[in-house]
Parts: sequence; C-alpha cells; structure tokens
Amino acid sequence: MARVIDLECNLPIGVDDPAYKESTQSRPGNPIADRLPRPEGYGFSNYQRIFKGRAEMDSAPVTEDADKLVAGLVVDMDKAGIEVGILVGASVGTSARVAKAYPKRFIGLAAMSPLDGMRGVREFERLVHEGGIGGLRVSSLYNMVPASDKRYYPLYAKCVELDVPVRIYTSMNYANDRPYDLGHPRHLDEICIDFPELRVVAGLAGWPWTNDMVGLLRRHPNLYCDTAAHRPLHFSTPGSGWEQFMQFGNTLLQDKIMVGLSRGIFGVPFEQLIGEYQELPLKDSVKEKWLYKNAAKFFRLV
Repeated sequence: MARVIDLECNLPIGVDDPAYKESTQSRPGNPIADRLPRPEGYGFSNYQRIFKGRAEMDSAPVTEDADKLVAGLVVDMDKAGIEVGILVGASVGTSARVAKAYPKRFIGLAAMSPLDGMRGVREFERLVHEGGIGGLRVSSLYNMVPASDKRYYPLYAKCVELDVPVRIYTSMNYANDRPYDLGHPRHLDEICIDFPELRVVAGLAGWPWTNDMVGLLRRHPNLYCDTAAHRPLHFSTPGSGWEQFMQFGNTLLQDKIMVGLSRGIFGVPFEQLIGEYQELPLKDSVKEKWLYKNAAKFFRLV
C-alpha cells in the first residue's frame, strides 16, 4: 500500500460550525442588513452549475457525534494508507481542536485576516505555539484580498520566523460575484521574491494557468504546489490543459508537487482517488514523491 499525505483533507459534515462556511461564502464586502436576496445561482452557488458531477459540500450544525465522525475519518485514512491530512476549509477553532486531538495525523492551517494587522500576527503566533496550528492559509477567493497584498506581509514574516509554511489558494474561481483571477499564480511571484525563505504551497496548482505555475515552480526554490480540487484521472486527458504540468511534474518538477485528495468534493473513497494517481503516466518513483515524500519533506515530517 502506498503511503500518502493528503494536502486537502476535508472534515466530515457536522464537525465544524456551519456559520463558518456561511461567513466565508457570503457576498463580498460588508452588506447592509436590509440587502436584497441574491439572484439564483449567483456567487458560490454557481459552482453547482459548473460542476454538476461533484458532491455538494453541505453544512450541518455541529453534532454531538463530532468526535466520532473525526475518529471515523482516521479509520478511513488508515485503510487507505493516508498517514497525515492537512486540514483546510474548516474554522481555526475546529482545525486546532482536531489537530491537537490527533497531533500525528493532522496539520491544521489558520486562515488569518490581513485586516487585523499585528493583532492577527500575535494571535497566529499563539495558535502555532499553543493551539495546534501548523501553518497559515490564504484564500483570496473568500476575502477578495490578493495574496500579494502588503497587508499579508507581517503574517508571512511571522511564518518565516516560526518556520511554518503557508498554503495559498492558486486557481481560477467560479464564484461569479468576484474577479476570476484572485488566485492567479502571478501573486506568488512577488511573495517569493520578497520572502525567499518562506515555504509556499500553491493550492489547486494554478489551473488554468498551469504553464505559469510550471514556470514559477522552476523559478522559486521554496515554492511547491498541490493538486487539490482536481480529479486525478483528468490530468492525463488530452486537451485538459495539464500537459505541461504532467511533463515537468514527471521530470524537472518531480520534487515540487504534492497531492490533495479532496474526498469531500468528489464523494468517492480515498482508495479510488489514490488509485487514479497510481494510474497516471508517471514514473513509479515520481508517484511516491507526489503521494508522500515531497509533502513529508515540505512539512518537516522527516
């Protein structure tokens, strides 16, 4: 059985407070209280129109069985050979609680607001030292502040000081109430220039700007990427746009790519997604790097 580190490990529904998803996926800005209803299918609802075959990421109140749900997730990970899961998409409190309960199995990432200034930096440091958090998460998709905005820079400097990584949302988005290119790879270039010691993983691998992503991975030594939110069976499909990514990922960039299984999005077993990675036209040694070795090195697990 292959060893795996999952860069996008989704917690079961009922573990996190649904108010967190509501707050991250509401309309941009600070709407007034008596705002009009949004048009049907607008904003994040547009994802259900675009990705008809994906599982709906529903929310539910935190259940009394939340701990059992997490324990069940760990059992599923054991069966599939997943040694560590990187928690993304959950609130800081939930990520910290789960990571502290299973310190060898999960790494929690904190999404800190760039608008909180040094208060946010101090809280992030406390979370790393005391709260079970192992890195920063930047999702411009939600707050509409591009990752290269200077208001993030104190947080990036603290990541360097604490020797923890940052995962930055890097992909086109389909929420049609905000700019489509909030996650363009170009934002990574400025960050990596200004913080050459910062360990950065570009979440979602920069699609559809995969050629830009390849160039930046070659350009910056501490820049990596993960494949989260993309079904692995499509990476080798002709015309899918992943051709250059696969070519370099099997050769010059084989040490820079990590997998994000995103089981909660696709609604299929871990084993099926891992099997699809195993079927990709990659060298066996490269598959092992994508699935485990690169992430183990990146997250200081070896």
